[in-house]
Amino acid sequence: MQTPGLRSALTSRRLVMATHNPGKVVELAELLTPLGVEVVSAGDLRLPEPEETELTFAGNALLKARAAAGGAGLPALADDSGLSVEALEGAPGIYSARWAGPGKDFGVAMDRVEQALIAAGDKGAARAKFVCALAVVLPEGGEHVFEGEVHGRLVFPARGTRGFGYDPIFLADGFDQTFGEIDPALKHSVSHRAAAFAKLLAAL
Repeated sequence: MQTPGLRSALTSRRLVMATHNPGKVVELAELLTPLGVEVVSAGDLRLPEPEETELTFAGNALLKARAAAGGAGLPALADDSGLSVEALEGAPGIYSARWAGPGKDFGVAMDRVEQALIAAGDKGAARAKFVCALAVVLPEGGEHVFEGEVHGRLVFPARGTRGFGYDPIFLADGFDQTFGEIDPALKHSVSHRAAAFAKLLAAL
């Protein structure tokens, strides 16, 4: 179903990406290319990062988008995403960034996942998925959430230097290269963010 207010907000003026993560800024900007909208990040605008206190990806995405829309007076797009590992009962999940520590070192986070799988006795071919919730909040009112997933398994040691976050240990179903190895354009076409963006574009 089309959402006229959403369409006009995303095609007629600037859009704030509610993130301070440089890698996520690049990926989101590329996914937004079909809309032809001018984008600026919350980091560029020096907007504060709100504390993520919700218990779902959608809840945290909305929280961040509301803060950015209110702070900039512009439509805001927020992404909350993470890695969910079956053998770890969905962890790190919404705490995926926190597993990287205060320095946001995802090498540390990936080591932590590996050690947790060893402790759980399920390091080999551990099933996992990436989850993404996209939230669009309009300053004059109106909120929209779109969610996507991509399924696969984890591989160790980490492979590849492309992408960001947990990409080097995630092997999507049907691929023989991790998200840290494949061409970014290919990743953008099959990722959890791509799935969520497809739903957003369908709403337009």
